[in-house]
Amino acid sequence: MTVEKTPVIALDCADPKALAQFYADLLGGEVRPGRTSDDVDVVGAAGVRIACRRDAGFAPPSWPRPEDSQQAHLWIEVAALDLDEAEREAVSLGALPLATSTDPGIRTKHSGGSLRLLSDPAGHTFVLTPADPAADPAREVG
Repeated sequence: MTVEKTPVIALDCADPKALAQFYADLLGGEVRPGRTSDDVDVVGAAGVRIACRRDAGFAPPSWPRPEDSQQAHLWIEVAALDLDEAEREAVSLGALPLATSTDPGIRTKHSGGSLRLLSDPAGHTFVLTPADPAADPAREVG
């Protein structure tokens, strides 16, 4: 018998409530209390859960860091025709654009597909990418 499990992505930050609200607004989710008084959870569509955890010594990740391997980051799939709109929405909520698939470093690493790399208000990177690979002729499926 398999034990039921629920994956939760945990993001450290200085202000869990603000970061949780950002992701709740971006994903159409709901902010809920976390496991401790310093944690806040976001429950989004399709059961996606993000835990925002307070770290008093938090320092935002830096991108790019060619000397290190790639850091963990979120991929958020959107309807291919709404990629520009999704990026504008994320920026209006406090995200910072870092790169697009037209930037050489992104094109090399991700086979030239249409995607947008942003950082959330706490500095964690996330990618907006088309949900349907067939709708993105530049994206390789392998």
